[in-house]
Amino acid sequence: MRPPTLVAAALVLLLGAGVALFTLRSGPGEPGEPGLSAAAAAHPRLPEVRRTMEAFGPLVARTTPTAGGESLVVGHPDRAADIAVLAAELPAAVDAVTAVWGPGWPRTALLAVADGPAEFAGLIRATGPVSPELAAASVADPFRPGSTPTGQRVVFSPDAGRRLGPDGLATLLRHELTHVAARAVTSDAAPQWVLEGFADYTAHRARPAAFAATAPTLTAALRAGAGPTDLPTDADFRGPDAVQAYERAWSVQAYLADTFGEQAVPRLYRRLAAGQLDPAGEDAALRAELGVGRAELVAGWLGWIAARSGAAAAR
Repeated sequence: MRPPTLVAAALVLLLGAGVALFTLRSGPGEPGEPGLSAAAAAHPRLPEVRRTMEAFGPLVARTTPTAGGESLVVGHPDRAADIAVLAAELPAAVDAVTAVWGPGWPRTALLAVADGPAEFAGLIRATGPVSPELAAASVADPFRPGSTPTGQRVVFSPDAGRRLGPDGLATLLRHELTHVAARAVTSDAAPQWVLEGFADYTAHRARPAAFAATAPTLTAALRAGAGPTDLPTDADFRGPDAVQAYERAWSVQAYLADTFGEQAVPRLYRRLAAGQLDPAGEDAALRAELGVGRAELVAGWLGWIAARSGAAAAR
């Protein structure tokens, strides 16, 4: 999950090839009601969200073929524009995640677009208040380490499309699908700079942009001489500088790919994301995978981001 970087963009309907639209209604078979379409009703993932979502009104569903089979996007008529964008982006998003992570995940997805805060909270199984800054979240059923996660879905907030626009929504989709792909080897106790940085790296890799465009907050801090001195802590992702924490985490992964080769990025993720490591364990994992310890990694990264942001030249 990540707080969104707001993007100014016009909302555009993207109606991709192979996307089918179904309108779902409660009470199939009632006189005068067309009921639930046979094709939509047959989709094996629909029951996972249908009961929750139908309580908030009629549903609209789009299916679209992705590398692992038919994916499904579900929402309400008021969110038809977001549903269309997400359905059209899904095949490329699945491929973008697979290009980094590899084919070892289902390569299909269930997406849900909430119509209001209560529905959003219900779909992500929130047990407390949900931040209004949260644009999307990926969730799964509880599972044992080493087993295959079930019930995975990505849920988008009611205003995600309005706040982000089509390009931002597509980037967020790739970010959340990365969490879906990697969940089987991911522990909630793993460092957030690893989990969120990897998801952001995969999200932005498909549409590369200049460093300053991808990390504007971090760039401004570096140019002002107020850049970071260490990797972001887990607390940074929940504090007032959360946006910069995500940008810093992304930049660590970009540095790894540029310095050690892109395969180092998912390889290090698999080692560091499996559980909580103390400083000595993290240092040992870095040395095993990269041949450098934590101190060398941080020093190299700090020099890399200074150069990319133009801060080094300014000095």
